[in-house]
Amino acid sequence: MNLSTICRRWAWPAAGLVAVMFTLGALGMVSPSLGKSETPLWTDRPVAVTAPTVPAPAWVELARAVKPAVVNVSSTRARAESPRLRAPFPFMPDDPSERTPRNARSLGSGFIINANGYIVTNHHVVEDAIQVRVKLADGRELPAKVVGRDSRTDLALLKIEATELPVVALGDSAALQVGEAVMAVGNPFGLAQTVTTGIVSATGRVIGAGPYDDFIQTDASINPGNSGGPLINARGQVVGINAAIFSQNGGSVGIGFAIPVNLAKSVVTQLASTGRVERGWLGVSIQEMTPTLAKGLGFEGSKGALVAQVTESSPAAKAGIRQGDVIVELDGHAVTRTEDLPRLVADLPAGRQVPIKVRREGKTLTLSATIAKLEDRDSDVAAAKVDAKPSLGVTVAPITPEMAQAMSLPAGTKGVVVRDVRSGSPAAEAGLQAGDVIVQADRRPITSVEDLREAMDKRGKDRPFMLLVRRDGNDRYVAVTG
Repeated sequence: MNLSTICRRWAWPAAGLVAVMFTLGALGMVSPSLGKSETPLWTDRPVAVTAPTVPAPAWVELARAVKPAVVNVSSTRARAESPRLRAPFPFMPDDPSERTPRNARSLGSGFIINANGYIVTNHHVVEDAIQVRVKLADGRELPAKVVGRDSRTDLALLKIEATELPVVALGDSAALQVGEAVMAVGNPFGLAQTVTTGIVSATGRVIGAGPYDDFIQTDASINPGNSGGPLINARGQVVGINAAIFSQNGGSVGIGFAIPVNLAKSVVTQLASTGRVERGWLGVSIQEMTPTLAKGLGFEGSKGALVAQVTESSPAAKAGIRQGDVIVELDGHAVTRTEDLPRLVADLPAGRQVPIKVRREGKTLTLSATIAKLEDRDSDVAAAKVDAKPSLGVTVAPITPEMAQAMSLPAGTKGVVVRDVRSGSPAAEAGLQAGDVIVQADRRPITSVEDLREAMDKRGKDRPFMLLVRRDGNDRYVAVTG
């Protein structure tokens, strides 16, 4: 079992735990455009700690300050799956079994970043949830809406209807030093308001969890139930959101991983604004530049990202990047490690023209690329977005040329393909099937996954959601209720 498998195996019920800081004074509601808002979504004002270091009495005061802003997050999900897709989707395994619907409940942690009820937790804590509830430190238990979630960084933003709540301050994870003292607060094994302390064991850890791995490693005890909780520094600021542990027995062995809060700031801001995260796309596949590869390429040193493949018609291809190039700088930022490049590209807005330095055959070239928007190949609309309306229970994908050819679709077919239908879901009850092409939703043309999401958001609460689907060359309407 590799590190990634072990981490994911035990992180789902509850990996991470990170402490938070309590700040008096309420923040205002989030404006429609956070980028132009005069009131920030969170504060970075630290708890006042007089000691230059943090002896036990200071930790006591910090714990007393941060615990009111740490919450318990419980989610209920329907654990049911429809038969897996068969032809014309040869990349999907053939599994004719159909499982009986059943509900499952999971527990995690979270922390309040805004006095009007915005809470940060992990994506995996609320993934596929049909109901989410939050228990506050004062004993109140409230329903929560999933404002947005991002699987690539394992982050989610929740909203509860409450005001004048205690909040936490967000610090600067880039300033963390190995050996620095940190404290975690959360709900391990459902034991609420648990505090553990330790140090930063390492930074920049890559554990194979996703394309933007950059984890903080800590030996502060983290156990199932801590997922989504905060890790705080000696100033009382959140520096990470715990998301995974390394364990062979399910308990803490002193190796936990937290998402850097600097990464979370951008994600949370976008989730609050639009319910989703937009990222830049360059269009290259890269691999680690090892000393052996560097020697074979006649390249001095092993820094940079080796381009293994360039996607046709991508920004990289149009910029002149070639297979075998080594990208050493992007938009003025050095690419020291392979893992640096995906994060740098993701942070760039679509349409931005950036210089890229590459090493090719012993020479350094400066090219220019116009960043495009990263489009999800698949998008799960089983979970609702900003307003947490009921889900459809389907997984859909855009129609690619390869998919259209495999399905024998007429040229120019617009819509999205249903890849999976969850048993017992509203879509399954309405008769939607894997392989259907959704071409309209409530009489609105559907040309992308985002079109379907927007149609879901606009649908009326008291009437069926009307879908026009194409199946075996014939069109039919499907009315989804619930």
